[in-house]
Amino acid sequence: MKCLGPVLLGSSLAFADGVGVDALSRDGNLTRNRQLMEISDVMLGGRGGYMNLGFYYTPSPEQLPLKSPFGEHEGFAFRQHFGGFGAGSFAPGKYVGGLLWLDRAGWDGEDFLFFPKYNDFSVQRTIITWGLTYTDEKNHFAAALGMQHQNLEHVGHVYEHERDSLLGSWAYLRYGKASLIGNFNGADWSSVHLSLDLEHRSVYEDKMVRYEGWMDYLPNIDIGYYNGGDEDNSLRVIWNQNLYRQNLYGEIAYDFLPEVEFRSAALKYYPHPSRMIGFEATCLRRGVRSGAKDLLWGGAIDLLFVRLAYNAAYDYENFFGAKGTFLVEFKVDLASLDGMIFGRGAPQASPMENSVIKEKNKDKAPESSGLSLPSASSPEPKVIEARGIRYENKGGK
Repeated sequence: MKCLGPVLLGSSLAFADGVGVDALSRDGNLTRNRQLMEISDVMLGGRGGYMNLGFYYTPSPEQLPLKSPFGEHEGFAFRQHFGGFGAGSFAPGKYVGGLLWLDRAGWDGEDFLFFPKYNDFSVQRTIITWGLTYTDEKNHFAAALGMQHQNLEHVGHVYEHERDSLLGSWAYLRYGKASLIGNFNGADWSSVHLSLDLEHRSVYEDKMVRYEGWMDYLPNIDIGYYNGGDEDNSLRVIWNQNLYRQNLYGEIAYDFLPEVEFRSAALKYYPHPSRMIGFEATCLRRGVRSGAKDLLWGGAIDLLFVRLAYNAAYDYENFFGAKGTFLVEFKVDLASLDGMIFGRGAPQASPMENSVIKEKNKDKAPESSGLSLPSASSPEPKVIEARGIRYENKGGK
């Protein structure tokens, strides 16, 4: 770790590229939509608990300068995020819960956690999404609704005019493997997502019973329709496909409106399907429109408490188009269900350690224990198993 810090810092400074004013102005809509997509993942279970907590770390003011009509300005891009969900049972198979998502993001002349500098080129925006949930596990039904709020702490004079928004609302509905989620600003809709989560996921469906079969290889499809306001509406389809034993996935996104264009592709490898650790290689089409320069290649290493990324498609889209620099995100992102722990959207829970206890000396076993340990000459002992403990009972007694 002592060597990793200087290497990341040096690489960040050497290959730094700035963030644009337009990307910071668009971040409100992107954040609201991303929060809804994360909520949709969590509501696949609709019960248990979930926690997401983290922030991006950019150590130098030269790492991500702001590009404005007045030139480049040294400072710090930032994103601090939190997501929490919990639900409890009020009747057999029926659960009610609540959720809260919060993102504070923008750009400032100083690195800060609580108190920004608020200079002429700063922008600080907070997006809050909250709601109530209902899940009927037996009938594979879930519903949720709530509000979305935008609070603008400060907007510098180089950004588009924005207002605080307290009129945002959202709703979610799932039946079986199909779900629909959308958000609205007053009477106007902002985005709608139809998701088909067809892949078999044992954490939600069979209490950790592993199903080996073709259902593991069904795709997960998201169709997102976005209100462009004064511009054309857009339609994006994301296809996520298990390629090998729920360890290796391919993901591709295409825009079908206003034009049919490739958007991004990713190859993701998880050493264990619980998705506590992941590796990804990505390709993203940007708005450069100049042949090979239009494609941005990158990747990321996603560990339990830290994510290291360079030009990765996810970080490019969710961190103001940052490119050409290493990004470090310190975070926790875990879901819990029926005593199982796993990453958001994972098909399996984290592996559990089972220990086998063997009694080697039957003479030392207490007679009152009710266990008769077999000798070497005993005929085919019957094995009784409990999780993590193995007993041998002679003759089935």
